[in-house]
Amino acid sequence: MKKIRVAVVGLGFGAEFVPIYQQYAHTECAAVCRRDKAQLDAFADRFGIGKRYTDYAALLKDPDIDAVHINSDLNSHGWMAIEALKAGKHVASTVTMSLKREECEEIVRLEEKTGKVYMMMETAVYTREYLFVKDLYEKGELGRIQFMRGSHQQNMSLPGWPEYWYGLPPMYYPTHAVSPLSDLISRPVSRVRCLGSGRISEEYARRYGSPFAAETAQLTFRDSDVAGEITRTLFDTIRQYRESFDVYGTKKSFEWEQCAGEHPVVFSGFEDASRVKVPDTDHLLPGDIAHFSLEHQIIDEEHVSFIQGSGHGGSHPHMVHEFISAIDEGRKARVSARVAANWTVTGLLAHDSALQGGAVLDLPEYALF
Repeated sequence: MKKIRVAVVGLGFGAEFVPIYQQYAHTECAAVCRRDKAQLDAFADRFGIGKRYTDYAALLKDPDIDAVHINSDLNSHGWMAIEALKAGKHVASTVTMSLKREECEEIVRLEEKTGKVYMMMETAVYTREYLFVKDLYEKGELGRIQFMRGSHQQNMSLPGWPEYWYGLPPMYYPTHAVSPLSDLISRPVSRVRCLGSGRISEEYARRYGSPFAAETAQLTFRDSDVAGEITRTLFDTIRQYRESFDVYGTKKSFEWEQCAGEHPVVFSGFEDASRVKVPDTDHLLPGDIAHFSLEHQIIDEEHVSFIQGSGHGGSHPHMVHEFISAIDEGRKARVSARVAANWTVTGLLAHDSALQGGAVLDLPEYALF
């Protein structure tokens, strides 16, 4: 099988994927791209990568590149994906799809027009915790799902983040909270209602015209009697970092609250609750990249400053495997453009709803699957 030649764009978070592409039998990390040439060369030398680009437009003209994996700043995901699809490249993009609804719609249109694979690399639906719950559900152990809740809380008030983050409306970065709920029941969000709560500093609030410290939304899913709820915070709200989801069923329920040293809880009766050690997911992956999903692994000390290893719940090799498999098999990725648009636009509309005092808003047709 011909190897898929991937260019990794952005070498902050993107650096974690380079070793996976290098060790995966179906791929070649053919090029890397970063604006800072000195940092680009230092990284490429360390990983033995010959092709190096500081100019994204030049990279897209390279006929030897089959796919690009975008890990750039939040404002660039949309336009970079659009330009890559127009250039005939397959696209993997870190979350979110875009901060602009018109770019989300254009990516959906281009995926369908070009036949190229677009995949939003949403970590939440490939974590070991989520895959554990999905397995319980598919085996019938949860019974009928009655309600779901997602949460993504992060305090970014301290200096050190890229400037565009400060004051960002919480629901502009919604996908870690939305995706596990939608994916578990295989239904898109069709309607959203959201309320804002609290107030961030005036300095932050005026940047996006958004005063809310927290935004919490109620979700309706198409053709489903299950409702969902998601909560997001970003500034001036004290909480340890959390990505979590809760699922309540007729037979069992599951709660995962990401705290140091605490395992998820499975409820199996009115008074029966137990913490469970969620297993690794290496058995679901090809052997050459399975070790990247392990919770504890030995990393080459020479490369340790560039890679987290099993970050984001061991999700990284799963996302690479799905992206490349979709290309090889000539099908859409699991988190295709329409799915990505649904999970992204849900948050953008949720913020609009909050600004309107909790108006009920419907998802557009292009963001339904």
